[in-house]
Amino acid sequence: MNNRDKQAERKPLLGQILVEQGYILPEQLEMALKEQTATNLRIGEILVKNGWVTEKDLAQAISKQTKYPFVSLSMFRPMQEAIETIPESMARRLEVVPLSIDANANKLTIAISDPFNILALDEIRMITGMDLEIMIATLSDIKRAIESFYSVKSSIDRALIEVVEEESAEFDLSREEAVSIDDAPVVKLVNTILGQAVESGASDVHVEPFENETRVRYRIDGVLFDMLTFPKHLHPPVSSRIKIMSGMDIAEKRHPQDGRILLRAAGRRIDIRVSSLPAIYGEKLVMRLLDQATAMVGLEKLGLDPEEKVALDKIIEVPYGIILVTGPTGSGKSTTLYSILQTLNSYDVNITTVEDPVEYTIAGVNQVQINEKAGLTFDTVLRSILRQDPDIILVGEMRDTETAQLAVRAALTGHLVLSTLHTNDAPSSIIRMVDMGIPPFLVSSSVVAVMAQRLVRKLCPRCKVSYELPQDVAESLGLDGFTTVYKPVGCEECRGTGYRGRTAIFEIMSMTEEIRRAVMTGATSDDLRAMAIRQGMRTLRVSGAKKVKDGITSADEVLSVTL
Repeated sequence: MNNRDKQAERKPLLGQILVEQGYILPEQLEMALKEQTATNLRIGEILVKNGWVTEKDLAQAISKQTKYPFVSLSMFRPMQEAIETIPESMARRLEVVPLSIDANANKLTIAISDPFNILALDEIRMITGMDLEIMIATLSDIKRAIESFYSVKSSIDRALIEVVEEESAEFDLSREEAVSIDDAPVVKLVNTILGQAVESGASDVHVEPFENETRVRYRIDGVLFDMLTFPKHLHPPVSSRIKIMSGMDIAEKRHPQDGRILLRAAGRRIDIRVSSLPAIYGEKLVMRLLDQATAMVGLEKLGLDPEEKVALDKIIEVPYGIILVTGPTGSGKSTTLYSILQTLNSYDVNITTVEDPVEYTIAGVNQVQINEKAGLTFDTVLRSILRQDPDIILVGEMRDTETAQLAVRAALTGHLVLSTLHTNDAPSSIIRMVDMGIPPFLVSSSVVAVMAQRLVRKLCPRCKVSYELPQDVAESLGLDGFTTVYKPVGCEECRGTGYRGRTAIFEIMSMTEEIRRAVMTGATSDDLRAMAIRQGMRTLRVSGAKKVKDGITSADEVLSVTL
């Protein structure tokens, strides 16, 4: 009996495996077998159709049955050479995705949902002339992967048609302009890159030129993933296309530039901020995607626990003073500020902001975009705002002494000022303002509170598993030893990372009378921290430890962003 006969012989055991694994009941299997007799559908199709198992349950059961490994394709980037072995039409018809090639062994690795489809496997062997290494994936994962991988390949192939391949190994400057920026294939390639970024929930897209190729990476939930590469000849037209879309000067390639693209994708309005930077192999482009439809704006969405929410509600009730939000770039400061503004926004309040850039628009709020070329700097706009009868002012960032001085002046004359600083924790922000030249007595009398924050990835609720936290890790987080918490595993829903989405952890320091007096007497940030903790401030690590204990994030995430 050959291997194919053995595979076919195993097929009826799939239902039994699902019963043994506890995915379905024996009576459900019996009903499915009866339906199979009547409909001729595969047993797996029937079980999924009736909602008795998920696609992933089925794929993993098939993996166990056949001994072929299960793979999640969500964040898998196949070899370009592998994609080229199977035409797109054939991949769609046979529902298969080529993943990699081992040329030395003449072996092609593929992902398929039905390894019992002997005719499909034989056709692939005949077309490619290769032996097959089989991996199991869900059918929906395979369909998404085909759509993604082949649409990118198609866009690149069409653009490359216009590239004249030179036989000489010498560098030819004419190749730089071999593809026009107006060519439909280049347009489609850029649209594909942006469209997939939106679909993937990416916050940033990096287009990075290297010696032989250009790499495109997406940042998803704070982590960069390789998504695709294309030949170096396509980089100039692709970068020019992006620069035209964002209103940049395509003739200027020696200096950094900033631009903006307004895009409508999947029925949503996406605001894209573009930055170009000259590098040795061409201009690197980074695009920040701002999607108002999915923005986590709103105090209830920030991830505040009840105690933190009560503390923040009390802080934002003050009629005047400075509220600072602090943390490194990408820690969610702007989202927190917008959430506070949204809460304070009402018909009887005049709110004006000065930002660089304006990331989200809020109805009823007067938002001003910085434009240094036109003389609109933070300090000049802030001076004008003070003559606009404001109640609440948002200053995107205290970048210099003059801006800080104006913010203090506004706070001391009856305005509520919201702003950000780049410091590691809440107490350090007070010292930073003093270092910027603001006298300690003015800092102590103007600042109401400081809120430090970090973003941590949330565990995927579908695949996270519990375990006992080791004693040393528990001590680092201030938890009891061997506390039951959760860790990431990875599934197709979380792109194999074990995480889905992000939330914030906070350190909220209110300026009590004791802390104000300490600031005026020259206390250090360590002194202020110790004093604030005695008065009930929870540090970033303590805030994160609570989210670990509640199963929201992992210990590794919290330890990686806190001291």
